Amino acid sequence: MGYQINTGDTAWILVCCSLVLLMTPALALFYGGMVRRKNVLSTLTLSYTFMALIGVQWMLYGYSLAFGPDIGGIIGGLNFAGFQGVDGLPNADYSKTIPHGLFAAFQMMFAVITPALITGAFVERIKFKSFLLFSLLWATLVYDPLCHWVWGQGGWLKGMGVLDFAGGTVVHIAAGFSALAFALVIGPRKGYGHSPMEPNNIPLTVLGAGLLWVGWFGFNAGSALGANGVAVNALLTTNTSAATAGLVWMLLSWLDGRPSTLGISTGMVVGLAAVTPASGFVTPLASMVIGAVAAPLSYYTMRFRDRRRLDESLDVFACHGMASTWGMIALGLFATVAVNADGANGLFFGNPGQIGIQALAAAVTIIFSFGMTFVLAKMLDVSIGLRVSAAEEEVGLDISSHGERSYS
Repeated sequence: MGYQINTGDTAWILVCCSLVLLMTPALALFYGGMVRRKNVLSTLTLSYTFMALIGVQWMLYGYSLAFGPDIGGIIGGLNFAGFQGVDGLPNADYSKTIPHGLFAAFQMMFAVITPALITGAFVERIKFKSFLLFSLLWATLVYDPLCHWVWGQGGWLKGMGVLDFAGGTVVHIAAGFSALAFALVIGPRKGYGHSPMEPNNIPLTVLGAGLLWVGWFGFNAGSALGANGVAVNALLTTNTSAATAGLVWMLLSWLDGRPSTLGISTGMVVGLAAVTPASGFVTPLASMVIGAVAAPLSYYTMRFRDRRRLDESLDVFACHGMASTWGMIALGLFATVAVNADGANGLFFGNPGQIGIQALAAAVTIIFSFGMTFVLAKMLDVSIGLRVSAAEEEVGLDISSHGERSYS
């Protein structure tokens, strides 16, 4: 069967590509505002590096491993290496109404931001060369295979009927639990729990959160791969979950003292992460429940992490890992073919089996991403070392790693 380019779908996904790429600089601002003054440039650099590193890796072989012709349900072949055959024509498996090259570009933006999320776990203390090597290995050995399992034609989780609209497993659970594993290996920042580690610029973080919300419309609504009703539904559910989680987080922080600006912004991001896997399969009303539950789940996970004195510095695990794990389970509850005929019904629509499928996908992602990250981080720590010296950490990574200051 021949497929034809739809100009409306193509124009929409071109816009979404730009929106999702915007999320990486937005994340840089979100994280950059939360670290100390001496580490702002270093933190920004960690996110921005992925725009260059994965921009090359994805074109050379990453896309092919993720979306190339299936090999045993585990990985894609190298048929698309160097973007061979990834052109302006539709692809029967992935892009029936848009150019194959546009689908690959859209997926590239996901591959860029996912490892960037993990950087929140090890800011202010990682060697730049260790970070570069880890990032390339993680993208190749964790992200690309996982992407193939869930979204690739022939991937084993996809074949089981797992629903994940825009990256609950592939992006948020993988990044969140990888962040937890890395934090356990690298250890806390010098003086953590004793010295003050106040955010240097909360307005920067709030700006980053706002830009993330805008970019997330491209992230979730763009995953419909067309300008259609499913995209509209995904945009509405994305907005509703973020709004609800922001409100609930505000109330929780108010009960603990005062409604924190940083907290409200964090709550919004939690709502966005939680609804990501479900956004194209559930109603806006269901997304309100998803956001309302995600906020306390992440809020109290952060409190627990703090009590355990675990320096997973910017709470990637709580905000992305835990929130999106709930989002995957909630998808098994609230999914309905009335929203998306290509999806499935969940428990509340007569299909209890979907919960088990969703839970299995979440569990597999947690075990695989945590385990692989722990091993990679340990290997790098033993070989070239993960941390800068105590003196370099004291001076700050802006000066010691990059030879620049963020503020004069």
